Amino acid sequence: MRRCCYYYTRSSSYNIDFSDIMMYSKKYSAIIIDVRSIQEYQEWHIDGAINIPVWDIKQKILNYTESKDQYIILYCSSGVRSKKAQSILWNMGFKNVFNVNGGFYS
Repeated sequence: MRRCCYYYTRSSSYNIDFSDIMMYSKKYSAIIIDVRSIQEYQEWHIDGAINIPVWDIKQKILNYTESKDQYIILYCSSGVRSKKAQSILWNMGFKNVFNVNGGFYS
């Protein structure tokens, strides 16, 4: 019997480019979340972004929104941690979670 994996993926339409963050933020009143470490966040971050490291996302997301329909934009430096956080939020039932493709260095 094959076990179900913890993370699953959805359509690539839930990936956006770094240059589209502000447009999505304004159009959908999205929360922008930086999933890097606190130190990385302190060195540089997008104005208005909330820092929730990927390893804390499951425990802390409900401090910022309880609505599973809230638009959320996740970013990190390469796109790997934000993709992981996206899967965690989808598994929690959040529907509108966007990952910044390739992170902010792309």
